[in-house]
Amino acid sequence: MWDKLKEVEERYESLAQQLSKPEIISDRDLFQKYSKEYKSLTDLVTTFRAFSKAQEELTGSKDLAASTSDADMKAMADEEVKVLAKVVEDLEQQLKVLLLPKDPNDDKNVILEIRAGAGGDEAAIFAYELFRMYTRYADGRNWRVETMSYSDAGPKGLKEVIAMVHGDGAFSRLKYERGVHRVQRVPETEAAGRIHTSTVTVAVLPEAEDVEVELHEKDLRIDVYRSSGPGGQSVNTTDSAVRITHIPTGLVVAMQDEKSQHKNREKAMRVLKARLYELKLEEAERERREDRRSQVGTGDRSEKIRTYNFPQSRITDHRIKLSVSDVDGVLGGDLDQLIDPVVAYYQAEALRGEATVQ
Repeated sequence: MWDKLKEVEERYESLAQQLSKPEIISDRDLFQKYSKEYKSLTDLVTTFRAFSKAQEELTGSKDLAASTSDADMKAMADEEVKVLAKVVEDLEQQLKVLLLPKDPNDDKNVILEIRAGAGGDEAAIFAYELFRMYTRYADGRNWRVETMSYSDAGPKGLKEVIAMVHGDGAFSRLKYERGVHRVQRVPETEAAGRIHTSTVTVAVLPEAEDVEVELHEKDLRIDVYRSSGPGGQSVNTTDSAVRITHIPTGLVVAMQDEKSQHKNREKAMRVLKARLYELKLEEAERERREDRRSQVGTGDRSEKIRTYNFPQSRITDHRIKLSVSDVDGVLGGDLDQLIDPVVAYYQAEALRGEATVQ
């Protein structure tokens, strides 16, 4: 591990030199490539340097504790050894996590799909609240949310929304949100005060690049039709809506929110590529699981991942048995208090898997 870390540090220093050269700066593509690699290595190199410094200080404190005859000096050195040993241990653990194989999709933008499930109006209201939660979470991370398709269900609800989330590391965080979200509360229209349970499904797809998904025109059936306009308003008098069917898989994507047929087609193709890419990833994941039983997933979209209990102001993540008493805060965008423990759990599982393989 240490030899690998030294090689990474050397590469990091080499990249820093390259990025200062005029010929690299003037080459936009090469500069972006080197900048991206440099940024991806920064956390690892910074942690490795902190570890090396702490380890050096620990060795010095141990030597002092062993060589001094002064009782006070020895007591002080022994205390420093305890503190530094813990620092070294924590930094070594961080390095192991940073060295875990990285999901190649982690830095990608996300196509977020939210659909109301069982529960009628209450499910539609909660779907709207979840979309608002993710939008606020994205705002807090300086990500940009682009609504691609929106089907409302009254002033306070939605049937379905498809949105693109643009931002560094968007998939690395939001991928843990895919699955079934369940809400328990008393609806405003419930006169008897009974608690109703409703569900919303969330799909999180990494944006697919052209090199990752190859589409052939012969595999596509593209239909155009007259759009009813966003939310069923202002009927469009031109055939601007687009429906694309991928014949080999049967996947269908329809877009009608834009007045331009070209823009609707472009959006539909982006969503179709992402869904096909997800199918490709799921097949690869199945093969990996067959080859290696310890492979850790991040939750299937059909899995019930979380319950939002409003009467008790409690949210429970069923994957890691975690409960948080802050429904308002989480729906207000403070989602890291749920995502961080899930990330830590899967990192620990991955570390155990690595140790088993080794």
